[in-house]
Amino acid sequence: MECDGVRRGTMAARRNAAVAGEARRRAAVAVLEEMGPAQLGRGEGSNRKTATGLENLKKSREMSLGYAEKLSYREDVGTVGMPEKFDSPKLLQGKIEELAVMVQKSKHLVVFTGAGISTSSGIPDFRGPKGVWTLQRAGKGVPDASLPFHRAAPTLTHMALVELERAGLLKFVISQNVDSLHLRSGFPREKLAELHGNSFKEVCPCCKTEYLRDFEIETIGLKDTPRRCTDKNCGARLKDTVLDWEDALPPEEMNSAEEQCRTADLVLCLGTSLQITPACNMPLLSIKNGGKVAIVNLQATPKDKKASLVIHGFVDKVIAGVMCILSLRIPPYIRTDFIQLLLRHTVKKKCVRWTLRVTSVHGMRAPLSFLRSIEVSFPDRSDMKPVVLMEQPFSLQRYIGDCNVPRPICAN
Repeated sequence: MECDGVRRGTMAARRNAAVAGEARRRAAVAVLEEMGPAQLGRGEGSNRKTATGLENLKKSREMSLGYAEKLSYREDVGTVGMPEKFDSPKLLQGKIEELAVMVQKSKHLVVFTGAGISTSSGIPDFRGPKGVWTLQRAGKGVPDASLPFHRAAPTLTHMALVELERAGLLKFVISQNVDSLHLRSGFPREKLAELHGNSFKEVCPCCKTEYLRDFEIETIGLKDTPRRCTDKNCGARLKDTVLDWEDALPPEEMNSAEEQCRTADLVLCLGTSLQITPACNMPLLSIKNGGKVAIVNLQATPKDKKASLVIHGFVDKVIAGVMCILSLRIPPYIRTDFIQLLLRHTVKKKCVRWTLRVTSVHGMRAPLSFLRSIEVSFPDRSDMKPVVLMEQPFSLQRYIGDCNVPRPICAN
């Protein structure tokens, strides 16, 4: 005889060390100014280390390519390989203070993000000196990836945006990135427009239900995936959400993004070259209604002349300085995984065998390796001693005679 039991739970695990203390945060600007280029993550131009206070960014030289390898080849990708520009320390500090005042006075702040905010997590940009498209144009091809796309963690900038939203200062984020780091950071989905899609998200074309995965979707270009909608009244085949070159922007995301830019009195552009149309023109919608545009990027952009403030510096450094001036603490990134526990037992010749499998909520083919051991005990059977199991699938066999099958209690 056989029976199955399924239990779901959540596990929150801090990835390496937590963020530095509040006193260290308040000294962020001074500390960051003392750090040279080798210590700081670049904007849209590199993937070097950044002083984020999160030790999980120490592997930032590793690269996550993800969907860059899946994009259709295109010769004309705009200007690539532009030189990086750096404001002097004194000028940079003055601009950081000016930006902090602009953010504080803003009634409707919208942030527009590009690849430059994710480089310090190990994800390369596209147009920088070592960007994907820059290397391809030079005949060097796509660089080797040593960090899986799904292992990239939100950066200091991602987490700062979460805190700005919680503080009521940030109303909406428009992103051109497909790395899912905004959602992983905990930023509210209803206040986020992902213009180019999400490599970790599927959508049902019929009922519009979204499925956020902890693995990268196999396809791009709005194609069918191997999975179906789990709604019992639907069951349609799911589609990926990432655009290829010829795909139009999703109307729902584009409409909300344009509406937010028209409403904004300040659009802050972070780590974007502002070259991809039609997305690059959205921030300028705020100017038509009396708003302002501020740009933080390591390279010049076609929209610089229309911006009220242009900062050439590391995005993480600029945002850390702004948060310090505003006396806002940047929260640590805490990863939350939803897990599924599958407990099964079989009875044969007065013996019972229990098997416990720990998987992600996406099914048996997605086991989770971080659970190293479990302790099994039987409160209702004093003759059965507790035991520690050390290897998945966790399996245990006991003789029960003519008694009913006892219920084990498992703990990690």
